[in-house]
Amino acid sequence: MALNFGRTAFKTLRFSRNGKKIYPFKSYSSSTAKKALVVGLYVTDKTDGDSDPKAVTNEGTAGFKLFDEKWNGKLSELMKQIPPLKTGQAKTFLGFPAEFSSVTVVGLGSANPTNPNPLECFDEEKEKARIAFSAGIKNLKDSGCVEVEVDVSCEAHAAAEGSFLSSWSYKDSDKKKFPSLIKSTDVGSDQVAKDEWAKGKIYAECQNWARYLMDSPANLMTPRIFAENVSETILNSNTMGSVSVKVQDKEWIEKQKMGAFLSVAKGSDEPPKFVEIHYCSQQNSEEDRPLVLVGKGVTFDSGGISIKPSQGMEEMRADMGGAATMASALLGAARLNLPGRVIALIPLCENMPSGKATNPGDVVTARNGTTIQVDNTDAEGRLLLADALSYAQDQYKPLAILNTATLTGAIAVALGPAATGVFANNDSIWDQLHKASVYTGDRVWRMPLFDLYMNQIKPTHLADINNVGKGGRYGGACTAAAFLRHFVKKDTPWAHLDIASVMSSNGTDVSYLSAGMSGRPTRTLIEFIRNFKGNF
Repeated sequence: MALNFGRTAFKTLRFSRNGKKIYPFKSYSSSTAKKALVVGLYVTDKTDGDSDPKAVTNEGTAGFKLFDEKWNGKLSELMKQIPPLKTGQAKTFLGFPAEFSSVTVVGLGSANPTNPNPLECFDEEKEKARIAFSAGIKNLKDSGCVEVEVDVSCEAHAAAEGSFLSSWSYKDSDKKKFPSLIKSTDVGSDQVAKDEWAKGKIYAECQNWARYLMDSPANLMTPRIFAENVSETILNSNTMGSVSVKVQDKEWIEKQKMGAFLSVAKGSDEPPKFVEIHYCSQQNSEEDRPLVLVGKGVTFDSGGISIKPSQGMEEMRADMGGAATMASALLGAARLNLPGRVIALIPLCENMPSGKATNPGDVVTARNGTTIQVDNTDAEGRLLLADALSYAQDQYKPLAILNTATLTGAIAVALGPAATGVFANNDSIWDQLHKASVYTGDRVWRMPLFDLYMNQIKPTHLADINNVGKGGRYGGACTAAAFLRHFVKKDTPWAHLDIASVMSSNGTDVSYLSAGMSGRPTRTLIEFIRNFKGNF
């Protein structure tokens, strides 16, 4: 039976965690609260490359200069008393006029950057702004400040991302130590900057929602709870256009003959769900061909009968990172009223060992009739995705399909935390993803889809294909992508994003993301949707 949710199906946006209510996009009143200001500062080398440290001086942003003028040069005088701030450094000063209890100055790097490094594959000025303003917000942690105004005279979108990403924490207790209200300053802020700040805030809030979904303990984020959470959040957010959510149950999944998906779910007592989220902008029609997003939704992955080592298994609560990021990206599209029609498909289940679980060597039949020899039950995500990809193409005739999944440890070995691995059967879809990642700083890297990898998954002894490649531990991310490619029609533009490499954050590699689950690459997906061109 399908549960169909309309925009007004729920009256309140709420999550239940140990009896508490959580409002992920909550606003706070702070009329009498301590208020801080965060402004940016560049450095300028007056000697055009001279290594003499005395030749390097501070230079404020437009926002810095306006406040400095307002306060009769007090900021400039203070800057002369300290060494020039490096990128990401923050310094807080007290004793300012009544409207602010403190002013934090953050380092933005060179005022006149030269020779950007093309190997970095992102916009370095935007990334410096994210790092700098996140440092400013973190500098105010435990300061007692409740409200912060942020200088948006430089890279306002990135400043918002850094500010809101760095101030989020899964724990309520940690979250309360940060200022509760973060907003752009009105001084010197033109409407374009304010609009960019508002857009950057939405990008960050959507990623923070993905972080919440991914970091939630598996007993508090089962397939049923995930489906309810997504429905409530999306339908009660300030979205534009047409938004609807369908939650399909096991009976529907069986009628669809999704045997690969069901083979993963059968080991758990938690029933599987299949979530569809539909968004259509105000400029588009429900008759338009959609962009389809598919996200792997294994809410806990024990490995099944091919059980994982116990060390680190607790992180497998985030094995639904593909589902979390796709739901969050669609939410971003709806909040921003991005053009187009977008559908997110999310198969949800647990992968558990039991007397009912799939055994290594079993053969299952996918929705499109392909038989699959399941030699490793821990290679389960590709089985969910296979049936979802088949359904997407038959049901919606999409302009293109993107799928995200925490699919293989092999991609983490290959790329580490620097980038999401992308396997694409179409150059244009890759180019659009890469361009989006340059803008957001949440990078992607293209991986190969050679026929060699296709040959390694077929033929197999008992079925049409095997769920693991003949290459063993070598090229595991590539053979997993080849398995998915088998279920994508040749004329369907498609990209598979293996996000296992960026699933979590250690709090240092990306300084504006605290330790925990990262929610990556939500912002890149939103930016991809924003500029999506379906004329392949």
